[in-house]
Amino acid sequence: MVCRIADPSVILFTGPHQRTRSQKITTHYSPCMTGIQHLTWDRLLLKDEKHKKWLIPMRRTRTVQAVDVPVAPSSADCAKYRKQLAESYGFRQIGEPLPNNVRLKDVMDTLPKKVFEIDDVKAWKAVLISVTSYALGLFMISKAPWYLLPFAWAWTGTAVTGFFVIGHDCAHKSFSRNKLVEDIVGTLAFLPLIYPYEPWRFKHNKHHAKTNMLEEDTAWHPVWKAEFDSSPILRKAIIFGYGPFRPWMSMAHWLIWHFDLKKFKSNEIQRVKISLACVFGFMAIGWPLIIYKAGIMGWIKFWLMPWLGYHFWMSTFTMVHHTAPHIPFKSSDEWNAAQAQLNGTVHCDYPSWIEILCHDINVHIPHHVSSRIPHYNLRVAHKSLQENWGKYMNEAAWNWRLMKTIMTLCHVYDKEENYVAFDKLAPEDSQPVAFLKRVMPDYA
Repeated sequence: MVCRIADPSVILFTGPHQRTRSQKITTHYSPCMTGIQHLTWDRLLLKDEKHKKWLIPMRRTRTVQAVDVPVAPSSADCAKYRKQLAESYGFRQIGEPLPNNVRLKDVMDTLPKKVFEIDDVKAWKAVLISVTSYALGLFMISKAPWYLLPFAWAWTGTAVTGFFVIGHDCAHKSFSRNKLVEDIVGTLAFLPLIYPYEPWRFKHNKHHAKTNMLEEDTAWHPVWKAEFDSSPILRKAIIFGYGPFRPWMSMAHWLIWHFDLKKFKSNEIQRVKISLACVFGFMAIGWPLIIYKAGIMGWIKFWLMPWLGYHFWMSTFTMVHHTAPHIPFKSSDEWNAAQAQLNGTVHCDYPSWIEILCHDINVHIPHHVSSRIPHYNLRVAHKSLQENWGKYMNEAAWNWRLMKTIMTLCHVYDKEENYVAFDKLAPEDSQPVAFLKRVMPDYA
């Protein structure tokens, strides 16, 4: 067989025994992509010396440009490729790329109107569930022997995460038709978390408007290469923060973004100050009362440990929603709203007790398609999206391989690869990542 390469100066001869060689040339070819493959002449010669005789140069050249055979890849090949990626990353499904001409409004228009309806009974039922489960958690902490305290803390931290979801609905104006009620409930729901409601609301709404936009998204970012290289001390801190401490990185986000008045517009400052006064008032009254009744160890048992549990979920939910090797962060001039919200957001199933206590916050794709959908309508909206746009959606069930992929691979921003792992850029400083690779389970 004779295969002509795009450069007319070279002809590649392959006989029956050379078929394997021709396949090796396209090792990095994705079956879901067509286009031009670039091969260096030296690599063709050096990769398999015994086949040099089949390459006949007709004039001196160093670069060969090979054009793919003009046969469109089958949908079966694309599906197989995505399935392999999904299994490798710990996903159940990796969605097909969403066409550029699809607008976010096109997606929203397919949702049934009922998913946008506010139901006061369901909203206050969620409040009751959160208050009851949190009270139960505090009771368990008070009665549990030391060896059962981690289970009581896990329950209580998850329950108080439900408070965050209620405040989250209030911030998106999907809790009540009365906006004053929403502001009051949102502020009160955030107080046990020491979260100022209004500063969080302002920043979080920007996250929805600019999801996975490289500089503008206020929720989560890859590490910048310039930042990573700027200082050896900062580099080590970043490696620990985005490596083993990543499930608690929301604590840094909480501290950096929500208490600095300089980060807010002049017309936001007054509401920010009110929220900060509420938080500092809660700390000034609530913490001394806990310490007075139960001592410093009581403060650690009843408040600090559940708070750390909340931040574990806050960090974990956020990074799973928007972080995967195949999901890009894009600059503002390349960004597409529908691709970011539908195609760049991840749905993840968790154990039922977590879903109940956290009010379905992880049914996250419809929430990004429209943040006005109340949490109790997210599953109906998700089912509708699956029926109309299912092949474009990224889905997973929480597993260790998924977490390991994010924590050991998704680090420094790269336009071509999306992410470059720390241990590829600075292996001598990346012992924490190497440790995670050794000790984290790989179960999907």
